[in-house]
Amino acid sequence: MGGESPRAIKLCFDRLTCSFPNEPDDPMRDFVVTAHSDGVRIEVTVRTWGGDGLDVFLNELSEEFRGWSGARTWQSLERDLTLSAEHTGSRVQLTWGLHDRLPDDEWHFEATTNHALGKTCATSPSRCAASWPPSR
Repeated sequence: MGGESPRAIKLCFDRLTCSFPNEPDDPMRDFVVTAHSDGVRIEVTVRTWGGDGLDVFLNELSEEFRGWSGARTWQSLERDLTLSAEHTGSRVQLTWGLHDRLPDDEWHFEATTNHALGKTCATSPSRCAASWPPSR
């Protein structure tokens, strides 16, 4: 995610793993989110409980591409990744937050991406938001 401008920030999602691989029914999943640009690189391991409904959140944004009022929000189990979506008329503005682990919570990083509405959003939420699920 991110453009070719010098100020572009790229967000990458990868390394999906089971949090406790020795537990056969473990619903927790971890993945890594990396935000990088010239002069900055932030990498956060995100923990979810079966995905925490991120796929549902992104699909709902896609299905309601004609609009909504206010911000819609999502956060991972331990609040390492947050997402806020606002409909601005002809676009959806997504603010991605990467956060230090609790209880420290000493820093956070946010990047905002803008996405055109229309057929692409209606048929492919992953092209309007993020690649989900992260690659294994």
